Amino acid sequence: MVKHDVKDINLAKKGALRIEWAAREMPVLRSIRERFAKEKPLKGLRLAACLHVTTET
Repeated sequence: MVKHDVKDINLAKKGALRIEWAAREMPVLRSIRERFAKEKPLKGLRLAACLHVTTET
């Protein structure tokens, strides 16, 4: 059995579709993701965050 911290792993496909939607419809987020993938500005840092985000925001 695969260990995961997901309440309902059956929702993974729906989550992936939402991530793909955000990549298409939110070009600023896409450009930040691409830039950070290259520059790795957070490498070596330990971060913690709690953020409530909905598709409506």
